[in-house]
Amino acid sequence: MKKLLIVGAGGFGRELHAWASQHPDCGRAWTLAGFLDDNSEALTSFGRFAPVLSLSGHQPSADTVYLAGLGLPSMKEKLVAPLIAAGAEFLTFVHPRALIGARVKLGKGVVICPGSVLSVDIEIGDFAMVNLNCTIGHDASVGPWTTVSAQCDITGHVRVADRVFMGSRASIIPGKSVGSRAVVGAGAVVVTDVPAAVTTSYATPISVRMALRVKLLLPKIIFKSCFATAAATAVSSSVAPPDAAKTAS
Repeated sequence: MKKLLIVGAGGFGRELHAWASQHPDCGRAWTLAGFLDDNSEALTSFGRFAPVLSLSGHQPSADTVYLAGLGLPSMKEKLVAPLIAAGAEFLTFVHPRALIGARVKLGKGVVICPGSVLSVDIEIGDFAMVNLNCTIGHDASVGPWTTVSAQCDITGHVRVADRVFMGSRASIIPGKSVGSRAVVGAGAVVVTDVPAAVTTSYATPISVRMALRVKLLLPKIIFKSCFATAAATAVSSSVAPPDAAKTAS
């Protein structure tokens, strides 16, 4: 039986260790053997639940398979590429609670986390990662090394290029594209094509219009409110109450 090592013992690496332990192949096709990370103390705060082996100088062997437990595309490629060149075998990992439809092509080293849904006629490039509870619609594609963070929504006919980072809850409306190495901010709604190497976030057009209207109207609202309050105070102070008028007479 082969050993499985996860490259990176940080946050996503620890999550991936948990997901791997729930996979039907764990204990059948491979056993969890720990992490590759140059920070030997990476798991000290977490009870040292698995071995952490040095990544520097690691030589892949025929009895070992690997998963990439790294979220940032640039860091993932930097640490994984030398292992690939040295002959390391990376698995394509789909958690049993992910839903994969028909004619979905998954590249080498892809990781699909629990709760994600990939519908039909989709292509996911090598070493891309789709985190928790994401949805990817029909005829969409995600390029190599790209990270799709938790709860993202990639709709139909969307093209996400290589080495893109999508923050949590980001959405892309149908037919739009995101260029190579772009960063889409958490919670963003992409409503137009995003050029390569751009860091951006978009609000929906109606939200932008509403924000501008509030910004423009707020000073007028405050002025009118203050004017009305001052006028009411002046009127009330200049008009004597009925009882006061009777007393004066």
